[in-house]
Amino acid sequence: MLSYQHAYHAGNFADVHKHLTLYAVIDHLLRKSSPITFFDTHAGRGLYPLEASETQRLGEYRHGMLPLWQAREALSDESLLASWLEAIAGLQPNPGRLERYPGSPWWLSQRLRRDDRLQLFELHPGEHEHLAQQALPTNVRRIHADGLAGLSAALPVATPRVCALLDPSYELKAEYAEVAVSVLGAMRKARHAVVLVWYPLLPAARHLELLERLRDGGLRKIWRSELTLRERGEERGMYGSGMLVVNPPWGLDERLAAAMARVTPLLGDTSRYRADWWVEE
Repeated sequence: MLSYQHAYHAGNFADVHKHLTLYAVIDHLLRKSSPITFFDTHAGRGLYPLEASETQRLGEYRHGMLPLWQAREALSDESLLASWLEAIAGLQPNPGRLERYPGSPWWLSQRLRRDDRLQLFELHPGEHEHLAQQALPTNVRRIHADGLAGLSAALPVATPRVCALLDPSYELKAEYAEVAVSVLGAMRKARHAVVLVWYPLLPAARHLELLERLRDGGLRKIWRSELTLRERGEERGMYGSGMLVVNPPWGLDERLAAAMARVTPLLGDTSRYRADWWVEE
């Protein structure tokens, strides 16, 4: 599907959930010295100026990233949040002002070590053109192609470790099944891989197909977290954000729970965070 452009949603509550989880996973993985190949199957632009017309049209960051930014001094005692917010602050051209929000390519590339590798896939021609203009390290490849097919073709890799983020738009119903097939295929080729999958929580509950296919596919060690702004109902639109982590690093759940306990009150009185094992080891 080539109509989706994340600039309309940059910095929303789902980005906070997704990128804080991604940041924590990367942080855990970098505690070991062995090289990692990272994949981002739906990279987007990589960096989003919040004053861009697309982002201002919906202004979703005002109910996601902005409240955290405004409360960053009060959050400085929570180590994961403090580190995450410090990274975002370092990206801003004017200190103290939130003007840019980083997409997953930035989060993945900013801490690459010399022997690590990153492959960024983006199929949308306009989004890939934006991505091509971003200043990224030399061990990053930007590939104008379908990311799910690209991930399958690239595995196995030469590095001892693998980490992949799958973050499609889910504008097509078939994408839920396609993501499940892609994850199952990737895990057959790299059983040790750490795989992150983002999914939207919508009233139609189509994400259940993704969850059930992964469970029925025989995978183990699938950790799930969900951030909701309100209860599921008939109201249109995304009411929550979901993340799966296959082979999660030890301690990830507790670290994110502590951070999200501080995040959820800032997103509204009805916001809730929950995490559990979708499939245990």
